[in-house]
Amino acid sequence: MSALLAGVALVLAGTGALGTMLGLQMAVHGYSAWLAGLVMSAYFLGIVLGTFAGQRTIARVGHIRAFAALAATLAAATLAHPFLMGAAPWAALRLLEGYCLAGLFMCTESWLNERSDNAVRGTVFAVYQIVVYLAQGAGQVVLNLPDASGGYLAYAIASILISLAVVPVALMRVAAPDPPALVRFGFRRLYAISPLGIAGAFSSGLLLGAIYGLGPYFARQVGLDLGGTTAFMGMVIVGGLALQWPIGRLSDRFDRRAVLCWLCFAIAVVGLAAAVLGGLGRPWLMALAPLLGGVTFTLYPLSVSHANDFIAPSDLVPMSGGLLVAYGVGAMAGPTGAAAVMAGFGPEGLFLFCSAVGVLTAAFGRWRMTVRAAVPNEEQGAFQPVPSTTPVAAGLDPRVPPVQPTFDFEADPQRS
Repeated sequence: MSALLAGVALVLAGTGALGTMLGLQMAVHGYSAWLAGLVMSAYFLGIVLGTFAGQRTIARVGHIRAFAALAATLAAATLAHPFLMGAAPWAALRLLEGYCLAGLFMCTESWLNERSDNAVRGTVFAVYQIVVYLAQGAGQVVLNLPDASGGYLAYAIASILISLAVVPVALMRVAAPDPPALVRFGFRRLYAISPLGIAGAFSSGLLLGAIYGLGPYFARQVGLDLGGTTAFMGMVIVGGLALQWPIGRLSDRFDRRAVLCWLCFAIAVVGLAAAVLGGLGRPWLMALAPLLGGVTFTLYPLSVSHANDFIAPSDLVPMSGGLLVAYGVGAMAGPTGAAAVMAGFGPEGLFLFCSAVGVLTAAFGRWRMTVRAAVPNEEQGAFQPVPSTTPVAAGLDPRVPPVQPTFDFEADPQRS
């Protein structure tokens, strides 16, 4: 499946560069923080909509044609940004880009699911996770290339990378899988099973939506040049990958809710430190960036693992759909909420927002610990990093039976 992973890596390198470029451009052109937040929120709305609609697109035309059509549309939307300047057209383009990316994730993940048996499922899952993070981080390098075109080059290269993603996928000789089947699972039922899992996923969306959406905007506002901004975002993403397993293994040894609460407390501390020290110069930001990424990017998989402790393996994939919707709603609200704080406290308000989210989530988790008894450590499932892409990715979890369901939030919450 190296050709498929190469394709998704090219897509993510291009979209990673695009997200940072847009944040920089909005800061350069004098967009207010709240307007930049609204533009970036549209992207996460597109992700949520694409997650619901992607399965129908794949079922209609098949994986290869769906991948090619979505990648071509994404590449065209990327290249349209410098020609359609303004908050409204950029928000519309970001909505379309999020929609396309969600569909591309579903194509990739359902394909990986079909080609992975239980003997290699965990390895494929780990490799896919590494590809997702490293490709997003590597995409930041595109913005540091010499550019005499006034900013058009970065958009062109991002579009080229996304376009080239079609080549290895279209030339694959492996048969495409069948589209995922539909399994009903009520959203209210999921909340009843794991309120803290839902709260953690929502908070993760708030945090990552704010950081992805307004991190480049913040960096530009505090005086970082282009190289400094891309280095900051790259280190945030790499830090998010580096701390997945250490924190996950810690949660396997102790009460997972306690680890989640301490993680949220760490988010609050790192966010406060970034707000206080971030304006003192590049060295402080570069030192804090990996820590910020490490503690914030780990919250979602830890929330998923906590929810998994209360649910049957056969329901893990549809359950992940509910958690992803909670994440997506948070990601839509994150840039706007952080922008409101930035409007009152300046650029550092981004990290004050992150700190406040950490405090509130830790408080909710501590309260939940007084309401429900802990799952014994020996009965907790093993931590498994999960990318916040689509529910189809959860099928790569080695604990999941080899089926590929999606989800339906209108189901009767009393059904099992």
